Order: sequence, then structure tokens, then C-alpha cells
Amino acid sequence: MPISTDVLIVGAGVAGLWLNVRLRRQGFSTVLVESATLGGGQSVKSQGIIHGGAKYALHGALTGASEAIADMPRRWREALAGSGELDLSGVRVLSQAHYLWSPGTLAGNLTSFFASKAVRGRVDQVKGDDLPPALQDKRFKGKVYRLAELVVDVPSVIERLAQLGGDSLLAGQHIEPLQDGGTLVGLKVDGREIRAQRIVLSAGAGTADLLSALGLSQPAMQTRPLHMILAKGPGLKPLYAHCLGGGTKPRLTITTHPAANGEWVWYMGGDIAEADGVARTPEAQIATAQKELAHLLPWIDMHQTRWATLRVDRAEPLQSGLSRPDNAFLAEQGRLLVGWPTKLALAPDFADRVLHSLERDGIQPGPTQPLPELPKPALGVPAWETLLP
Repeated sequence: MPISTDVLIVGAGVAGLWLNVRLRRQGFSTVLVESATLGGGQSVKSQGIIHGGAKYALHGALTGASEAIADMPRRWREALAGSGELDLSGVRVLSQAHYLWSPGTLAGNLTSFFASKAVRGRVDQVKGDDLPPALQDKRFKGKVYRLAELVVDVPSVIERLAQLGGDSLLAGQHIEPLQDGGTLVGLKVDGREIRAQRIVLSAGAGTADLLSALGLSQPAMQTRPLHMILAKGPGLKPLYAHCLGGGTKPRLTITTHPAANGEWVWYMGGDIAEADGVARTPEAQIATAQKELAHLLPWIDMHQTRWATLRVDRAEPLQSGLSRPDNAFLAEQGRLLVGWPTKLALAPDFADRVLHSLERDGIQPGPTQPLPELPKPALGVPAWETLLP
């Protein structure tokens, strides 16, 4: 049977899932379509850091990115406490803070960073027992600063958002346009007609193919490749930190995640995962990471550690010079809204943009119709469970 709904969303990463719950809380009926697994694209491959903009101001000046994202930690914390725009109570928080870690004397250009308005009131130096467990060694000689940026367990975020989505989730492989008199009025999903007042594409890297299937070439998409490193073993201790080098990007960003077998996984990005890292073979990338860690953290026992790499293509709206967008992005074409959150932390900002568009266009919740029982997508699985069993 055909389905009529207020908003049809395609792409169930954190952005699509977050938007889906926001809309339902405001009385809109929704259907959220996913062709693979929930959060299984970019979301489950993210490091879970709810950025507040500090790492975008390492040169000591405020940027568009640091301003745009500054309020995200507060909004996520309120949701995690059950008192925000969503109720994410029960989601696992891996760390209440992320850290900036300088392995030696602070480089000169970082002095202005710690004095800048970008981080004032949001950065505190920590020492001794307040250091992250992996840095609590007498041989550690660096400096550590605490950022008010939490780190979440992304799989538990996805599971909670899916739970809040209720009966709206639909597993669908084949998607094609549904038109009436040449106007897009919905989509056909595996042959099932779904009509909607608005259609939102939030499918990350899959959005380009969806646009092509709809006969559209805009908005254009870019992908920024990363070559992440994974380490799993009994000798690892929790660490959530950007290791600072002399430049304006973190030399190495490490987050720590619980594996199903009880061990910790270090998931590593930062400058090591970009340009030169993308060009390296997996073997060379692992060797580079091992050398870095042996130099930076020689007291960590990594003899029983297993290693892997993961290539990630971050999908974003096209920018000049393939630069990183500052904000969530939304483009509008009639009933069709197309966007990318650009970062995990900006999922609330993406939802704001869609809701603003609906309000501006006078889109109101229509008569509610019960949905038939729909085939549900499975939850995405973290890469370390498949690459490092």
C-alpha cells in the first residue's frame, strides 16, 4: 500500500536519525529509509568527539568553524542528561572531556592559542592523578589541557536514536523518484510509493548517487579521504586526546573504545590520517603509527597489540580547494532538501536547518496515518569488531 507522510528522510546516520526524532517530537509523521545499516557509513567510523571548536583555533584565532560549532557540546550534554531537544539518557559517554596534549615544550604559536578567546574558560591544565590514564607515567614530561568536549560511544547513540524513531525506520535498497505531472512528490522504495510534503537526503557519501537517480547534479559533493589506524590489545589504557605538533592541526588524535571482548581499542586520526597518510599502504601507515607511539608513549606495552587501518571518505558539500566546511549544510529544490552535517557534533545544527525550512514554508504536521509494519535496517557494527576480532 502507498504511504503518505510529512517528511521522508533517506540516510540513517546520526544526522538522519537525529532529525527523524526531532521531527517526530514536533508532531510530524516521518519515514526514514536506510539502504545498508543504521549509522554504518560515516557515523560509526567517527571518533565520537563532540567538538566545541577548540581544535580549529590552534593558530590562536577564532575561525568560522570554531564559532559555528561552539554550542554543540552543551546541546549534546543536555540531550544526554535527558533534558535537551532529544532524550539520549542511557547513551554511553566514554569521556566527559577531550584533551590537548603537548609532548614537550609548547611551540611558540600555541602560546597564543591558550590565551585566545576561542578557548578561554573552556581549557584547564591538568596534572598528576587528573591526567588521562595513558599519560600517568613518571616518564611523561609534556603538558595536558582539558577541553569541555565529551566523547560518546557512537554505536549506543545510534541504538538510542533508532529506539526513539519507533516504527518510522525502513530498510530499502532501490530508490527512484515518484513524480506527479513532472513534479517530485515522493520516492518509490523497493517499489513502495511514499509521498511526502518534504524529502530530505542525508545519506552522506550515498547522496551523490541518489541525486543522480533523481536526475540532479546539484548540490555537488566532495569527499575528503582519511586513512585511520586501529590498535587493539590488553596493554592499552584509556586516552582521549589531540597530540599537538608545531602546526595548526593535531599531530595525532586518539580516542579509546570498548571492544566486545573487553579490550580497549585505540582509534587514531589527526594529521597522520590525512594527506601523507592517505598515500601510504596499510602496512606503511601502521608502521608510521607504531613509530609515533613508541616515541610519544614508550611506557605503553603494545607487544600484544593487533593493528589494522580503515579508509574513510568524509562526504561533504563541495568547497573550493576541498577545504572543510564550517557548518552543517542544506540546499533546497522544491520539496527536496539535500544536506550533510559535515561532522558528528553538528547533527543538531543540521536538524535546525531542516526545521527552519519547514517553518519558513509553512509546512505543518498533516493527519496522522498508522504505518504498516516495515522491514527494519540492522544496526551498524564498529570497524574494530570486524577488522580486529
